[in-house]
Amino acid sequence: MDLAWYAVLGFFFATYLVLAGYDYGVGLLLARSASSSDPGGTDGGADRRAALTALGPFFLGNEVWLVAAVGILFGAFPVLEGELLAGCYPAVAGALVGVVLVVAGVQLRGRPGDERVRARWDRVVVVGSALAALGWGALLAALLQGVPRQADGHVAGVTHLVTPFAAAAGLAMVALVAVHGATFLTLRLPAAGAAAAGRLARRLVPMALAAVVLAAVVGLLSTRVRDAVQRPALAVLLPVLLVGALLAARAAVARRRPGCALVATGAALALPVALVGAALWPYVLVSTVDPAASLTVADAAASAPTLRLLGWLALPLLPALLGFQAMCWWVFRGRTDGRAPVYW
Repeated sequence: MDLAWYAVLGFFFATYLVLAGYDYGVGLLLARSASSSDPGGTDGGADRRAALTALGPFFLGNEVWLVAAVGILFGAFPVLEGELLAGCYPAVAGALVGVVLVVAGVQLRGRPGDERVRARWDRVVVVGSALAALGWGALLAALLQGVPRQADGHVAGVTHLVTPFAAAAGLAMVALVAVHGATFLTLRLPAAGAAAAGRLARRLVPMALAAVVLAAVVGLLSTRVRDAVQRPALAVLLPVLLVGALLAARAAVARRRPGCALVATGAALALPVALVGAALWPYVLVSTVDPAASLTVADAAASAPTLRLLGWLALPLLPALLGFQAMCWWVFRGRTDGRAPVYW
């Protein structure tokens, strides 16, 4: 049962990264719209408004997956929750601050009438999007390279987050969400805007590939990563699949198949979560100072009666979330036009 809940936890967090990833990607691309013209001018403001209008129907619903994932972490894996939040506090706090900044910036930008004030809120969204992507990337890197968990069961300090691999993984996550946001706009914007977003996506894919390859090379050269990984074959295969997903996305954009491109970039964002879970199994936290202190999935999980009770409580949650997401995409399918409601 602990394996099933571990898979559910990974599914919820991966789904959050896929869905909220295009939120943060669009947020990062607001910086380009702001720099393409005078921030107070009408062209830059119109481009940013069009991008956020395309995002509007999905924006707040995507964060529900993070709330659900955190709930599963607290209920089903209380030991992991305590050590993860304490041992990776800067990465988690940075990511959550980024999430708050994105939500606040997007919703508050529409209140002032002055376009220059709106441009300032757009910069808040850009900063928040970068923080969220960097934080989640650094958290996944910290898990993959191991943590200094002591014999008393506690992670000592946070300096393990300050490594070349964590930095490279954070930058790779930023690049991945930027590509994901561009492919989302290719699917949602009107024809003229979609063509520009498609050209941007094709230029961003090589940058994302370079960032992913850099993170993979740094990981291969890292003694900590090599020692922590329990299944080296999967640790090599899944990054190769990630590269393949990015190449497939670029090909789909070139063939004007934005839906396939969005699925491909979404897969690229989900694969790092699968990589961490599969490469470390049966461990969830690998100790870099005392192998006996490494935490297995079974030891991190709550008791069997608790997991069964949570199963009955959470049974309707997944179909409800999937149904809501499917309904949202069906109702708001297609491209935006001049009649689309302006959310922000």
